[in-house]
Amino acid sequence: MPGDSTVEIIGPSSSFYISQRLTLHYVDWGNESAPPMLLIHGGRDHARSWDWVARDLRRDYHVIAPDLRGHGDSDWAIGGMYSQSEFVFDVTQLVEALELPPFGIIAHSMGGAIALQFAGTYPERVSKLVAIEGMGPPPEMLVRYLGVPTWQRMHNWIEAMQKLAGRTPRRYPSIDAAARRMQDENLFLSAEQARHLTIHGVARNEDRTFSWKFDNYVRAFGPYRFDLEEMKSLWGRIRCPVLLIRGSESWASDPEEDGRMEPFQDARSICIEGAGHWVHHDRLGEFLRVVRAFFDG
Repeated sequence: MPGDSTVEIIGPSSSFYISQRLTLHYVDWGNESAPPMLLIHGGRDHARSWDWVARDLRRDYHVIAPDLRGHGDSDWAIGGMYSQSEFVFDVTQLVEALELPPFGIIAHSMGGAIALQFAGTYPERVSKLVAIEGMGPPPEMLVRYLGVPTWQRMHNWIEAMQKLAGRTPRRYPSIDAAARRMQDENLFLSAEQARHLTIHGVARNEDRTFSWKFDNYVRAFGPYRFDLEEMKSLWGRIRCPVLLIRGSESWASDPEEDGRMEPFQDARSICIEGAGHWVHHDRLGEFLRVVRAFFDG
C-alpha cells in the first residue's frame, strides 16, 4: 500500500515480445500456477502504474501488465499511428505468446476500451473483466465528434499530426519536478504515489533532464473511429461477467443511465465515491475491495 515502508516489496520481472515488428515490453509478477490476470493501462501511462494493484492480486493470480506500443519501455510505432485495432492486435499477440488459458482482465481508460474490444472479438478467452472508465467518450461527446464532417475530421487530424511532428518532448530538471507535474494532472495523488509513477514513467536524457517515456503521437485521435453502434455490437458478444467502474468526481457518464450497458450479456456498474478518472489510484483500498469481491464471486 502507498506509504508503507516497513514491508520489503519485490518487483516484477521484465520481458519482451514482438508484434507488427515492434518489440513490446511487459512485466510479470510471478505466481505462474495461479489463474492469469492481465492489467492494461490507459493512454500516456505505463505498466508500472498498476504496481499497488498487482502487489495485492499477485497472492492469488498470475499478474501480467503490458506496456502498450508507444508507452513505457515498448517501441514507438513507426509513422506514429496508434489505432485501437493495433492495440487489440498487440494484446492478442501477448496472450498467444504466453499461451494463456482463459484469463481475467482489469483495464483503465483506453486500456478498458482495448479490453472490451478484445473480449468482444475473443469471448472464449476472457473469464471476467473489469473496465475502469473504459467505454470511450460519453454518448453526447461522441455525437458531437461524429457530427463533424468526415473531411473536417481528416483535416483536423492531419494538422494535429503535423504539429506533433514539431513538438519537442518536455524536459524536466528532476524527477521531483516531473512528479509535481503529474500531481497537477491528478490532484488525488499523494506525493509518494506521484513519485513512484514518475520514476517508472520517465527516461533520463543525455543532458541529465527527464522526459516522459510515451510517444507524443499517442495524443492524436484518428479521423475515423468506431461509432457507438459498432461498439455495442462488440460489447454484445462478451460472454463473461463485466464490471464497469467509474469515479464520482470524473467526467465519465453513468453507463446505466446513458444506455451503453444495455448490449452486455452480464454486466453491472459501480461508482466509487471520492475518486476521479484514475479510480485505482484515487481510492485504492475501496477499488481492491470491489474488484476482489467481483473476482471471488
